[in-house]
Amino acid sequence: MTLTAMDMVASAKQQIKEIDTTAARDQLQTSLILDVREPSEYAAGHLPGAINIPRGVLEFKIEATPEFQGKQQQAIIVYCQTGGRSALAAHALNQLGYTQAVSMAGGFKAWSESGLPLG
Repeated sequence: MTLTAMDMVASAKQQIKEIDTTAARDQLQTSLILDVREPSEYAAGHLPGAINIPRGVLEFKIEATPEFQGKQQQAIIVYCQTGGRSALAAHALNQLGYTQAVSMAGGFKAWSESGLPLG
């Protein structure tokens, strides 16, 4: 059976924890914030304090990024534009040992539509 990208996202969402934008806002000061969108998306607006590592290179760059070195037990809020890439990214991070990585449901779109602060 061939999987679609959405099948993969649905499978990842069954294996990770998702939080809503309110919970993410409440955890901004105590969590690392990871934006897995492309650099141009990040440049157009992002969550306060977010670190940009695109989804396509996440597994290769996470350990080399100083903010994440040795932080496998640190809370990490992962987001993308709408929640698909972040679900896949949170799943990958969990597999890499970042056990506290969660995906923000609805992504940057839900955050900005809620009128929450931007970085």
